[in-house]
Amino acid sequence: MSEDHWHDVGDAAQLAKQPLQQIFIGKTKAALSFVNGQFGVINGSCNHVGGPLGLGTLDGDYVVCPWHHWKFHRVSGEGEPGYEADRVPRFDCKVEGGRLLVRDTPASTRNRLPHDKHPLDRELRREPGPLRVWGLSTTVMDDTHPRYSTSEALLQSALEHAGAKHALEFRMTKLRALNFRACEGYYSKSAFACTWPCSISQQHPHDGMHEVYENLVYWADVILVATPIRWGVASSLYFKMAERLNTVQNQITLRNRVMLKDKVAGLIITGGQDNIQAVAGQMLQFFGELGLQFPQFPYIAHSRGWTAEDMERNVEIVQHSQHLHDGARALLDRCVDLAARLQVGAAPRFERAGRKASGIERRKSPSSD
Repeated sequence: MSEDHWHDVGDAAQLAKQPLQQIFIGKTKAALSFVNGQFGVINGSCNHVGGPLGLGTLDGDYVVCPWHHWKFHRVSGEGEPGYEADRVPRFDCKVEGGRLLVRDTPASTRNRLPHDKHPLDRELRREPGPLRVWGLSTTVMDDTHPRYSTSEALLQSALEHAGAKHALEFRMTKLRALNFRACEGYYSKSAFACTWPCSISQQHPHDGMHEVYENLVYWADVILVATPIRWGVASSLYFKMAERLNTVQNQITLRNRVMLKDKVAGLIITGGQDNIQAVAGQMLQFFGELGLQFPQFPYIAHSRGWTAEDMERNVEIVQHSQHLHDGARALLDRCVDLAARLQVGAAPRFERAGRKASGIERRKSPSSD
């Protein structure tokens, strides 16, 4: 293409009425701006993950990407101060006969500065070793003045059983102890704006969801999720976390990249209200959509019904119910049984402890990792 080939993008006076807009130079997406009597044209694809710069906003002389807020100078294409070398291509433009003309050939090249990878942005593979059990408590309380949580108590019994009977490593995460922002709707901007790792996690190194992602995606083979029933649904913290897990499900949608393979989930649901099956149904559907597997009888639950307002009595029942705590341990057994059948790479320690304790015989089958 010759150096003097110019593309007519429209009436200059009309284009000048809008401070920032998206245009096309042939098939090339561009961001056209007009500030203080001057047009600027830069390539319309952000260096980060390709967000449409022309649909963003202006911050002084910088175009702000609408997806993740990266900034580029509206005329030079250079990144914001401190990141000038992280630039997008710019285009020469001129006004002739009342028409805005843009040169087809960019006047500069794109340059992406190297950025350190996020700790969560790594190969999806299971580290060798025995099965690992992760408990997730979603109940809300003030830990300065703690109360007895029926769902968390049953979860604790199941986790201790993982160590005592199966000699497996286990962890518990309490969502209330994590400081993390709610999902801010990046997916609503574009499916491609919802990234892995999560856009919020990339922006905030101390995002509490790191712990959830690390355990769920990379560490655990068995995941036990405990929730109270609140007005007929799961904990508010559970839903706050679930929205942030869209980053995991979206990888399946966009790239056919299944983040959770050969992992097993079980649920513990308790509450002073009834609605157990509805709560379980939502959670089973959600975690199944992420790729988790479930054993037979995938949840245990306890409720005394809608009219049982004597919550202290409800707590007392769970505290002293051998049946309920044994049920939590049995749920753990079922999850471990299935996980052992799915995982072929567990270390000999699990072979010894698991088979002796629970009579599990694992069949050899091809790994999906």
